[in-house]
Amino acid sequence: MTWPVMTLSIVLCVISVILTLFVLLHKSKGGGLSDLFGGGVSTSMGGHSVAERNLDRLTVIVGVVWVACIIALLAVYRYGV
Repeated sequence: MTWPVMTLSIVLCVISVILTLFVLLHKSKGGGLSDLFGGGVSTSMGGHSVAERNLDRLTVIVGVVWVACIIALLAVYRYGV
């Protein structure tokens, strides 16, 4: 296994864990599995806070980096870059 494959694989694993944590941090919208763990008890204040908007942005950015890492790993495997 070459160093680009190893590096991209490690980065992909780390980003996957971070992306999972960011998704789990989102506030429940109700009616899903999060209600099973007590998410339905909280009340909605009628709007999104700055922290939620920042979390949304971070989740999208990490998701884009995750997809880019997968595409880069595919290119390294396919073309041997």
